[in-house]
Amino acid sequence: MLLPALRAIAYGELTAERQRELADALELERRPRTEGLGKEQSVAHRSSVDEATGSRLVVDLAHTGKAGWAFALFFEGKRPSEATVAEYRALFRGVIDRFGLRLVEVEPPATADEVYAPAEEPSDQPEGGIGVSWELPYRELDQAWMHLGLRRDAPREVKAVKLRALMRTPVWQAAPEPLRSQAEEFLRDL
Repeated sequence: MLLPALRAIAYGELTAERQRELADALELERRPRTEGLGKEQSVAHRSSVDEATGSRLVVDLAHTGKAGWAFALFFEGKRPSEATVAEYRALFRGVIDRFGLRLVEVEPPATADEVYAPAEEPSDQPEGGIGVSWELPYRELDQAWMHLGLRRDAPREVKAVKLRALMRTPVWQAAPEPLRSQAEEFLRDL
């Protein structure tokens, strides 16, 4: 079973010729992946073996929506080393830049620019947060990282982007005081 190790989402229009050049730049076979999650959007892939772990690796390029692109590294067996993931992160980011695509997010993120941060939208909630309640089980910042899709050891700058996004939501006004204070302190210490 293929499991995701790294995924980069980018946006931009590419002609059919540029799509072929993109697949070639990643050394992909121009045929879709036939296994695993998201195989329906796959346009090109390649398999290899991770020398560090002996696990099977699959690099995939998928077309998502009108002009969306997903670059993914999957593995079967032992999870790839941090060095292997970093190598593919650099490869994906380099190709995204080279082909003039706009990076939307990388999962897991390593830097702040790899975090998807939705645009701020005006809230139709009253200032006092009336009608908004905190129904999440955590009351401490260390417990919140998992809810935000992050490991506790995620880079601080990545945590800051995710935390600021949470703090812009109407429900933040109803968050427990210890959590709000810890969040403000965390951001102040950056």
